[in-house]
Amino acid sequence: MSRELVVRAQEGDHDAFARLATSSIGRLNAVARLILRDTALAEDAVQDALVEAWRNLRALRDPDRFDAWLNRLLVRACQDAWRRRSRRALVELPLKADNDVPIGDAESRIAAADELERGLRRLTLDQRAVVVLAMYLELPLAEVAATTGVPVGTVKSRLNRSISALRASVEADSRQPISSEHPA
Repeated sequence: MSRELVVRAQEGDHDAFARLATSSIGRLNAVARLILRDTALAEDAVQDALVEAWRNLRALRDPDRFDAWLNRLLVRACQDAWRRRSRRALVELPLKADNDVPIGDAESRIAAADELERGLRRLTLDQRAVVVLAMYLELPLAEVAATTGVPVGTVKSRLNRSISALRASVEADSRQPISSEHPA
């Protein structure tokens, strides 16, 4: 982020904030979708985080920490959206056609993505947040801790448990179901 844009936005420059939001929106949407696993909830959380950022931008003491601060606002907005969500029976499978990939490769990538999706859905919101921040955004654990508002030891614990749960989920899904037929 450009420090100058942040400072101008803190002084009330709407155009500067719009440029900051525009340059961050793709990353914010991706992170929120990974954490919430729901496109509509993710879009709401991003919008809430950006509104909160505009309202409280003057409270940001260090303009160089804008991205980390915005990540923290987004994680909180995701947690709020998750708490107030209504139960919906909506399943989305975002598939992207790739004509250059042989069918077998595409099928195996889709299967792997589906396994990962099912594993992520089994994690708690806090576990998903830590996984996304640490693995997707590749933030250092100290920054993940600051963003989520928990100690570094808790981040390490959540990350370890999350990865173990993901592995167990993938392994369980890959096992063949045992036939329930009984001999007569």
